[in-house]
Amino acid sequence: MPWRPAVAVCVLVVSGLQPSPAPPRAAPPMPPALRGMDEPITPMPPAPALDPRKVQLGERLFGDRRLSRDDSKSCLSCHDISTNGASTRPHDVDLDGAELPFNTLTVFNATHNFRFGWEGKYREVGADVTSSLVNPRIMGSDLNTIANKLKQDPVVRAGFFAAYGRGPDGDNIVDALVNYEKTLVTPGSRFDRWLEGDGTALSSEELEGYHQFKSLGCVSCHQGVNVGGNLFQRRGIFHPLSSPDPAILRVPSLRNVGTTPPYFHDGSAPTLEEAVRKMGVSQLNATLTDHQIKAIVAFLRSLTGEYRGAQVGGEP
Repeated sequence: MPWRPAVAVCVLVVSGLQPSPAPPRAAPPMPPALRGMDEPITPMPPAPALDPRKVQLGERLFGDRRLSRDDSKSCLSCHDISTNGASTRPHDVDLDGAELPFNTLTVFNATHNFRFGWEGKYREVGADVTSSLVNPRIMGSDLNTIANKLKQDPVVRAGFFAAYGRGPDGDNIVDALVNYEKTLVTPGSRFDRWLEGDGTALSSEELEGYHQFKSLGCVSCHQGVNVGGNLFQRRGIFHPLSSPDPAILRVPSLRNVGTTPPYFHDGSAPTLEEAVRKMGVSQLNATLTDHQIKAIVAFLRSLTGEYRGAQVGGEP
């Protein structure tokens, strides 16, 4: 439950590619009417229209500590919706205080990924939610125990009857959480506005960064509505990158990446600049110039969207 959205500027490139020391000239602007048709990245759509009773119930459950074995943690403990949908720690900790193996991915826009988790083990949102609830190191509970706890709360029980016509059970607990997570999308980034025809939404530096992002090959893995999240890729194609295992990971989304340090599956890159520099060496076999890194980072920061009318927090 995002390299984190850690930056994986991973690419499929020809061995030995080296960027020119001098930045290439920015591509000429495309007419607004044609821009969205030809770009490899598409705008983030608004949240789907869902039953508000289920969404409201799911939001309540997302912050309910009774979903954990010892009532000590909620989904919000690792996925802070008020900031970046994740946390600021390289590794969150389990119920016993030990570090979890992976950096926490942001929950924002997660439902647009084709698989869930760093290893992409789950194909459906509900399977990912269920896994987190029953994983002994995350929430450490089981659906029947959670349902029995919630049945003791008359307000929550009434919410389930209003949304589902019955009290809490394993199926509708997961379904409510899934409905809420589907609303955790962040449209309205400046880059989205540019895609939609606003020629003033991006600065010349951000446009240059996007041109670099495409011409260097970053977009080979980071494209589509989520700017990633839709394929698997091997890390360390040319040179080692962060901790070696697992060798193949789901490519993370770069949406809101400016708000989600530290980066990579092990949280080993503290800044976006360092993550871009390391990815250039590892995946491109290229030493990016400071100018290139600065422009690419400027573009990446333009991917920060809005949630409930406010910009996703945590961006410097």
